[in-house]
Amino acid sequence: MTATTDGSTGALPPRPPSASDATAETTEHLLGAAAHDTALRDAAAAARRATARATEFLLSQQDSAGWWKGDLDTNVTMDAEDLLLRQFLGIQDPELTEAAARFIRGEQRADGTWATFYGGPGELSTTIEAYVALRLAGDAPDAPHMARASAWVRERGGIAAARVFTRIWLALFGWWRWDDLPELPPELIYFPKWFPLNIYDFGCWARQTIVPLTIVSAKRPVRPAPFALDELHTDPRRPNPPQPLAPASSWDGVFQRLDKALHLYRKVAVRKLRGAAMRAAARWIIERQENDGCWGGIQPPAVYSVIALHLLGYDLDHPVLRTGLQSLDRFTVWRKDDSGAPVRMIEACQSPVWDTCLATIALADAGLPPDHPQLVKAADWILAEEIDRPGDWQVRRPHLRPGGWAFEFENDNYPDIDDTAEVVLALRRVAHPDPRRVEAAVRRSVRWTFGMQSRNGAWGAFDADNTSPLPDRLPFCDFGEVIDPPSADVTAHVVEMFADVGRAHDPRTQRGITWLLAEQEPSGAWFGRWGTNYLYGTGSVLPALAAAGLPGSHPAIRRAVGWLRRVQNDDGGWGEDQRSYQDKEWAGRGASTASQTGWALMALLAAGERDSDAVRRGVRWLADTQREDGSWDEPYFTGTGFPWDFSINYHLYRQVFPLTALGRYVNGGPAGAPLGA
Repeated sequence: MTATTDGSTGALPPRPPSASDATAETTEHLLGAAAHDTALRDAAAAARRATARATEFLLSQQDSAGWWKGDLDTNVTMDAEDLLLRQFLGIQDPELTEAAARFIRGEQRADGTWATFYGGPGELSTTIEAYVALRLAGDAPDAPHMARASAWVRERGGIAAARVFTRIWLALFGWWRWDDLPELPPELIYFPKWFPLNIYDFGCWARQTIVPLTIVSAKRPVRPAPFALDELHTDPRRPNPPQPLAPASSWDGVFQRLDKALHLYRKVAVRKLRGAAMRAAARWIIERQENDGCWGGIQPPAVYSVIALHLLGYDLDHPVLRTGLQSLDRFTVWRKDDSGAPVRMIEACQSPVWDTCLATIALADAGLPPDHPQLVKAADWILAEEIDRPGDWQVRRPHLRPGGWAFEFENDNYPDIDDTAEVVLALRRVAHPDPRRVEAAVRRSVRWTFGMQSRNGAWGAFDADNTSPLPDRLPFCDFGEVIDPPSADVTAHVVEMFADVGRAHDPRTQRGITWLLAEQEPSGAWFGRWGTNYLYGTGSVLPALAAAGLPGSHPAIRRAVGWLRRVQNDDGGWGEDQRSYQDKEWAGRGASTASQTGWALMALLAAGERDSDAVRRGVRWLADTQREDGSWDEPYFTGTGFPWDFSINYHLYRQVFPLTALGRYVNGGPAGAPLGA
């Protein structure tokens, strides 16, 4: 400390600035501003070049029919269960089996396990199913890669610790006892729609799986096992050691005791009633088979529906089963491994409607003329996919007329609200030669989407008010989401769509906005249900709020901008690992990816941050990581089926979202709609 003139001690007062200091400060400020302007011009030039290359690449990926579809990677349970299905039905094909086995082996981690997403930890049930599939393909249990896997499984509790669905597959071959599985009675089909735990209390994907599994559970089939699986038990003499029940006062305890009661009911169930219930379930299944033979456009319901109907006496040449099995073949992606040998991967689902509307938005926002022939062709294909028939959504909305789109090639029973919102945004960017046709489709979709609003003012993906807390409590439901409550990302896309058609001030839209603002996390981010995770949620909400007229100065938008700045990676990009679904310490953290950087930039641009350093660095990262052909590489999984339990790598995400962000950066915002609202 230094003595002052009044005799006290403390820091010396600051020296008054001199004229030379002021000049230096002004010069430094001008130099900094000039450098910033230069950096912005460089970023803009790089963005224009990257946008042009990405546009050319995306145009080259369009199918001649007008749609886009990228591969949809999930995990090897799809491939393992396909081989188990073929073993169960007796339709194995050696060439197909080996191609599937090559893919499964290629996905194994160094520690012998299989993960559910790129770079993720080993997962027990996935590892068990992959191991069994390789045993079916002929891999010896003492082979090094197999021994590592089985040792890891035993260390983590063996088959007894696996999820219910894995143990069902093993029960089909006697590798697990049906008595040691939760009971799922087919009489469930008779529960009225107002009764707790009726099938419509479950999300559409869950009910499509549960209904056929009630038949499987009632029949309890066992095919001869081609080998034993003692190496996957901690103690083969006691494969399922008893576990204490949860307290009777807890929800888990209540449902565990209910399951015990259902096991007792099985022994006294009236045979005629049970038979009638199985036949009713079969009718329900057959009525929901799509024109191409699939069920819901997704693999799991199709697999279980084929098994259930086969158990009821439908032979494999029956038209329902024949077309069902043919539909499963369309979920197959053939590739080559490093040696040039064929490998076979099964997609859990296919996403042509979703991919096509996102690609259309990206190309329009990148500056492609709205009457470009490829955009018109995309719009033609999309318009032909509109769903004009009733579906299960009418259980909660019986008087609502149809209008909307599904995610897949064929899924007329289950149009979804998310696709419908994005399709409308895409169609309104295209100058179609028949505008009345487009306007009519948009009107129907707007009406239907308004009608699908849940009581809380928000929107789920497939159903309205699908929020019962009971299905998640069932012992059977230990994997993934089984209900479809409203989510921030879907609600945001709906709000953005309503704003685009001039309905931002509609009271129903305003209720959605109010719900979104209330759902913002303390960090400033929004949870992402169908994409990973807070980056997806935030990247969906900010463009919607801006489109609805909220200013960039709004406190919620400023909090979100602050969060996006804080989680930007040092390299300029953004990334978020799937582990953020389990641990919020991972929120906004992960290796930079093209799709997630696109989401962050879309959010910041909507918030008015175009000239910010964060946006400039993000744009530079996209430009610098773009490949020569105009594409981006992205091994990381940035899509979500079920948070944490089922992750997705949409191969087209790495193309459409960077291009959308770059196009909005170059052109000053989303493309205007050529149609009148």
